[in-house]
Amino acid sequence: MTDKNESLAARVLDPNDLIAYQDGSVVSRMMVYKKTGTITLFAFDTGEGLSEHTAPFDAIATIIEGEAQITIDKKEYLLHQGQMIIMPANIPHALRAGKRFKMCLTMIHE
Repeated sequence: MTDKNESLAARVLDPNDLIAYQDGSVVSRMMVYKKTGTITLFAFDTGEGLSEHTAPFDAIATIIEGEAQITIDKKEYLLHQGQMIIMPANIPHALRAGKRFKMCLTMIHE
């Protein structure tokens, strides 16, 4: 794992090495924070999740390990490692870990 204060720019990165699971928790690590958007890594322990909410921007969830249960506008999706889904702006969505999973969330600001 890298030091949180260490710059990650211009380096080859393995997202699995940049965030770790924590029992009974959702862990997040902001990788990029710009006016135009953000990139955040998440690690969800089994049974954890994010309750239904909306966001003012489109968000792309890319599963980097495990599988995620994602609900968008009351429709459920099961995503596996290497798959991604776009969660449209202002549409209710939720995430749940039936099993542990890690994801990269890219949010595009308008």
